[in-house]
Amino acid sequence: MTAALSAHELIARHRSTLDQALEAIRTRAYWSPHPEHPKAYGENGSLDAAAGKAAFDALLGTRLDLGQPGTDDWVGGETSPYGIDLGVTYPHADLDVLLPAMKAGQRAWRDAGAEQRAVVCLEILKRISDRTHEFAHAVMHTSGQAFMMAFQAGGPHAQDRGLEAVAYAYVEQVRTPDNAEWTKPQGKRDPLAMTKQFTPVPRGIGLVIGCNTFPTWNGYPGLFASLATGNAVLVKPHPRAVLPLALTVQVAREVLADTGFDPNLVALAAERPGEGIAKTLALRPEIRIIDYTGSTTFGDWLEANARQAQVYTEKAGVNTVVVHSTSDYKGMLSNLAFSLSLYSGQMCTTPQNLLVPREGIATDQGPKSYDEVVADLAKAVDGLLGDDARANALLGAIVNPDVKARLDKASGLGEVALASREITNADFPGAVVRTPVIVKLDGAKPDAEAAYMSECFGPVSFAVAVDSVTDAVELLGRTIREKGAMTVGAYTTDYEVEQAVREVCLEEAAQLSLNLTGGVYVNQTAAFSDFHGSGGNPAASAALCDGAFVANRFRVVEVRREA
Repeated sequence: MTAALSAHELIARHRSTLDQALEAIRTRAYWSPHPEHPKAYGENGSLDAAAGKAAFDALLGTRLDLGQPGTDDWVGGETSPYGIDLGVTYPHADLDVLLPAMKAGQRAWRDAGAEQRAVVCLEILKRISDRTHEFAHAVMHTSGQAFMMAFQAGGPHAQDRGLEAVAYAYVEQVRTPDNAEWTKPQGKRDPLAMTKQFTPVPRGIGLVIGCNTFPTWNGYPGLFASLATGNAVLVKPHPRAVLPLALTVQVAREVLADTGFDPNLVALAAERPGEGIAKTLALRPEIRIIDYTGSTTFGDWLEANARQAQVYTEKAGVNTVVVHSTSDYKGMLSNLAFSLSLYSGQMCTTPQNLLVPREGIATDQGPKSYDEVVADLAKAVDGLLGDDARANALLGAIVNPDVKARLDKASGLGEVALASREITNADFPGAVVRTPVIVKLDGAKPDAEAAYMSECFGPVSFAVAVDSVTDAVELLGRTIREKGAMTVGAYTTDYEVEQAVREVCLEEAAQLSLNLTGGVYVNQTAAFSDFHGSGGNPAASAALCDGAFVANRFRVVEVRREA
C-alpha cells in the first residue's frame, strides 16, 4: 500500500484505541477517548473554540465541493432554527454515475481486511474529533440544540457511537479466522486434509438516511458499521440538517484518499427542495443496507418495500414512566423535570406518558395525591426553566413547525397542569423557544387514550391517572407492544412492583431505568455501556449498538482446497 498513511502507521496510531473500545464493550464500563469539555480542544491539531467558530462561519454562504463524480447541480436551502440562513450548497448527484463509482472501490476495501478498515475508520473519527467545535456549530444550527448539547451529543457522544460500531464490526468479522487447516482422520487410510480460507465480503452500498434532530449521533453508527464491514456508504441527510453529515463525508473522503483507498467509498446525496430522493434510493438494486432514523410511517414503508436491502430503523414510540413510590421525592421531581425539558423534548427517548395512580404515591415526604404529584412536577419544571438564560441553554430551539403545531394543539387535549410559555433568546431573536406543557389525562376515558396512545414528539407530556399500579403496569405493557418505546422509567420502593415492571420490559424488549434521582436521566445513554433501543419492539428494529447491528452487513465466503 503506497499512500500518505500506510497500514502500519495507522495500526500503530489507532490499534490501542481499538483495543480499549473492545475492552469497553466487553466490560460495559465507562470509557471514552473523546473529551466532553470544550476546553479540552485546541492542542495536537484540534480546533479550539474560537477556531471552530471561525471555521463554521467561513462555511456560511459557500459551496461545499466534495469532488464527487456525477454532480449535476448544486442544492441547499438550510435555515437554522435559530433564524440564520446557512447558505451552503452541496453537490446533487446523478445516481447512475455516482453509484457505480462508489461500487468500484469496494474490492480493494474488502481485501484490506477487518483491522485495516477499522483503523481507517478510527482515523476518520480522529479528524472529526479534531474539528468538534466546528461540528458543534453545524449541529446546533441545523438541529436547534443548544450549543453545549450540540457540542457533546453532536461531537464526542456521536463519535463514541461511531467508534462503538467499529468495535462491534471488528469483533464480528474476526470471529471466524482468516485461514484454517482441516484434517479428518480416516482410520488406516490417509486423513482427509483441507486448507480453508474465510473472507468477510460486503453486502453492497449502505444508505444512511439522516434525521433532523441528531444528524451525527444517529448517523454515525450506521455509517461506520457499514464502512468497517467493507461496504461503500451513501449518506442522504435530512434536507434541514445537511451540513454536519456533509462535513463528515468530506472528512471520510479525505482520509480514504490519504490511505490509498477510493474516496468514492463514501459520498453525499443531497436533494433539491421537495425532491424526496430517499424512496428512490431505497429501491435502487445497488443499495443493500439501509439505516434510517425518523417517522414510523416512512420506517414502516422502508421495511415493507426495500426488500433488496437489510433495513435498520429507529422510528418512534411512546416512552412511559411508571410513578408508584419514591424514597427521594425531590430528586425524582428534579430528574423528571430535566428529562422533560432537555432539548425541548425533541429526543426519541424523552418520556411522554407519566402513569400515576389516582389515589397517589408514597414518598419520603409522606403520601402525595395524583394532583399533588402533577402540581409539584409542574413547579419543578417551572423552577428549572425560570431563568431565561438557563432555559435557553437547556431547551435549545424548536426544530421545525410540526413540533410547534403539536405543542400548540396539546393544551386542548386535557387539563393543563403546566402551560408552555415563549422564551426569547437574546443571542438569536429568530429562534422559536418554548417551555414544555404538561397535560392531565384520565386513563379510563377513551378520548384521553387517543391522546396518550399516540406519539406527540416534542415538549409535550401527559400525566395519566390510572386506577392502580397494576393498571399502570398493564398499560405500560400494552403501550410498548402496540406503539413501541425507546425508553421506560419507573419509580418504586416496592420490590414486587419493580419486578412486575421489569418483567414487562423483558417480555416486550424495552430498556428500563429504575429510580433515577441524580445526574443520569432516562433519555440519555452512554456508548460502550448502554444499549439505545432494543430492536425488539415497534420503536426500532435495531439496537445501538450490539452484534446484530453489524453482523448482517457482511457475509463470510469460504474458499477451500485440498492440502
